[in-house]
Amino acid sequence: MAFVTTVTICVAAWAQPRISFSEEVHNFGTISWKRPVTHEFTVTNLGDQPLVLTHVTVSCGCAVIDWSKEPIPAGGKGSVKVTYDAKMLGRFEKSVAIYSNAAPNLRYLAFKGEVVPEARNYRISHPFVIGTVRVNNTLLEFPDSRRGEKPQVVLEVVNTTRTPFRPALMHLPPWIKAEVDPLVVNYEERGIITLTLDTEKVKEIGLAQSSVYLSRFPGDKVSRENEIVLSAVILPEEQGNQVNPPVLQLSAQELDFSHKLTKDKVSEKVVITNSGSSPLEIHKLQVFNPTLAVSLPKQVIKPGESVKLTVTFNQRNLKDAIRKLSILMITNDPARPKVELDVKVTNP
Repeated sequence: MAFVTTVTICVAAWAQPRISFSEEVHNFGTISWKRPVTHEFTVTNLGDQPLVLTHVTVSCGCAVIDWSKEPIPAGGKGSVKVTYDAKMLGRFEKSVAIYSNAAPNLRYLAFKGEVVPEARNYRISHPFVIGTVRVNNTLLEFPDSRRGEKPQVVLEVVNTTRTPFRPALMHLPPWIKAEVDPLVVNYEERGIITLTLDTEKVKEIGLAQSSVYLSRFPGDKVSRENEIVLSAVILPEEQGNQVNPPVLQLSAQELDFSHKLTKDKVSEKVVITNSGSSPLEIHKLQVFNPTLAVSLPKQVIKPGESVKLTVTFNQRNLKDAIRKLSILMITNDPARPKVELDVKVTNP
């Protein structure tokens, strides 16, 4: 009889909801003053019991929150919708607290962006200059995606001369489609290049990056001056209802090399621990910037085991200022299939 009771307790301990989000931070980008914007975070229950979002709060009175009130079944999806009022000019970054019956019972999401005046102050809304054209960004990141999805990002261009400008991108990779509207941008007008990612044409999961080049005039050539970096992360298929899953833990989520910049080449270590009950697999380990290098002694980590990830920063290679300093891990932890480590190298 004692043996039967013990088994029942163990089974109950593993029967639980597990919460996962489509993204943990959403960037609204540049938005107009007093023009509210809305974003919906997708919530997935990767456990084997119903997930209940008991309460959701935001860190300011500047946003309205709505969320799924009904229990989310095992393998099901819900949502957390955020509407920001955009009543304050300038940059903003706010957090959203998610309380649920999953462990841990409190998780955080965030949203950020910049509110600019409605007037045509293109120096603020489009701060990057490529020839006689202003653009809103030179690093375009697609939302994390899975096979079959086709997310989009937008490149905005502003013509600063009285010569009509025909926006075009050179060296598009086969997994990107570009659409231009309007075809001709006149003086102080804004044009939009919509870029669509075809995830089916990206060969592997993990990070896919490519440089494209904005054509400034007929016959233009590629160079660092007109380079725009495209970045996409392809996630593995969702692994819902996994019994006894691996659980990834990191000793640090950010590395700061600022105090070591007296040397050209320096290293730091991050401890990766599997606190779950099945092997943790590091499917991919990639860097966004060639300034960084990573080394991991093994890609399969047993339950209860820890390994050290070595991250090396070489400032001699710090030429590619467009690409961000980050490290990407793709894992088989259903709650954290993608983990990104940020690197800081600000001069002291």
